[in-house]
Amino acid sequence: MTKFRFLTAGESHGQGLNVIIEGLPANLDINENYIENDMSRRQKGYGSGGRMKIEKDRAEIKSGVRHGKTLGSPISLWIENKDWKNWTVPMSVEEVDPSEDIKAQTRVVPGHADFAGSLKYNHKDSRNVLERASARETAARVAAASICRKFLSELGIEIKSRVKSVGWESTEINDIESIEWGFVEKSEVRASNEEEDLKFKKVIDKVKKERTTIGGVFQVIAFGVPLGLGSHTQWDKKIDGKIAQSMISINAVKGVEIGSGFDNTKKYGNQVQDVIEPNKDDIRNFSHLTNHSGGIEGGMSNGNSIVVNVAIKPIATMTRPLPSVDILSGEVVEASYNRSDICQVSRACPVGEAMLALTIAEEILEKFGGDSLQEIKRNFTSYLKTFKEYGNQK
Repeated sequence: MTKFRFLTAGESHGQGLNVIIEGLPANLDINENYIENDMSRRQKGYGSGGRMKIEKDRAEIKSGVRHGKTLGSPISLWIENKDWKNWTVPMSVEEVDPSEDIKAQTRVVPGHADFAGSLKYNHKDSRNVLERASARETAARVAAASICRKFLSELGIEIKSRVKSVGWESTEINDIESIEWGFVEKSEVRASNEEEDLKFKKVIDKVKKERTTIGGVFQVIAFGVPLGLGSHTQWDKKIDGKIAQSMISINAVKGVEIGSGFDNTKKYGNQVQDVIEPNKDDIRNFSHLTNHSGGIEGGMSNGNSIVVNVAIKPIATMTRPLPSVDILSGEVVEASYNRSDICQVSRACPVGEAMLALTIAEEILEKFGGDSLQEIKRNFTSYLKTFKEYGNQK
C-alpha cells in the first residue's frame, strides 16, 4: 500500500492546473462527469467575481484510471484555464521581448501573499507570487477531493457544508439534524433557510455598494465517520490537528473551531462534556447525548459527526483599494486591483468539504489500508465488529 498524498501545480492565469493523487486503492469507480459535478459547486455563489463567468471547470483524467476504475497507481488530472488565451504573453514559460506588456505588479495588496512572498523569494514582480497564491488553486484541491469523496461514500461517509454567518448576520439554526440540505444546495449563499438567505444577500449587496468585501463563517460536517481515526499517542497524529491544518490552508481562512469549541469556553465543564450512555442500537454499543466536541475526543474520532466551523476573512482585493506601497520604488501608492469576489464564504464551502474529505481519506487509508477497495472494505467491516466486544461483559 502506498501512503496517501496529493500535489497540485499551476498558476491562476497559466495554462492550467495539474493534480496528482497517490495512494488511493484499485477498483474505485470514477469518471470525469462525477468530478465535474463537485467542481461546478465551487464556482457558484452570490457575490462571486467575473472569473467564474469565464471558467467552466472540468478535470481531465490523464492517468491512473482505466475503463472507469482506478488502477491503484498515481492518478493525474488536468484542469484547463480558459482565461489563459488572454495571458499567453504575461504568463509565457519562455522569455518574452522586454517591450511586451507582461502585466508586472509592484503595488502590493495589504492582506495578500504578494508582499511577504516577493521579499521572501526575491521577486521584483509580485505577480510571481500572487499567481500561485490565488484561490484559483483550490479548483485542483476540489478535483482531487472528489475522487476521495467517492471513496469515502463506499464506506458510508458523507460530507456537507453550509454558511453560518456573513458579516454581522448569523444563523440561528445550531442543530445539524434539522438542517434542510436540499435548501442549502439551492441557496446562492448556502443558507439554511429562506430568512437567512435574504439576510446574507442583503449584507453582500450593502458591501458591494461600499466597494469593499466581507467574510464570515462556514461549517463543514462529516457524517458516518467511524470511531478511531487519529490517535492520542503523538501530537502530530491527532485528527483535529490535521483537520485544523487542512482548513487553515484555505485562502483567507483565519480561524478553525471543532464542535462548539469557542462557545464551550463560556460554560461550566458539566455543560460541555458529552455524556455517554449504553445504546445497543448504536454500532459502538454506546452513544453520546450531545456532540459539543464535534466528533473528536483526545485527537480521535469518537463515532459522532465531525463538525468544523471555519472563519474566513474578507478578500484582500477591493474595488476601492487601500493605501499601500510599491515594493521597488518604496513610494506610497494605491494597492493594485485584480478581479475578485465581494464575498467568498459560500464558494469556500466546497473547498472546506474538499479539505475535510482529503484529511479523512488519508486517515481511513492509514487505518484500514489495502491495495484494493475490496480489501479496505473487509478491513473496515472487521474493525467495526470489534465494538460489540464492549458493553456486554458482567
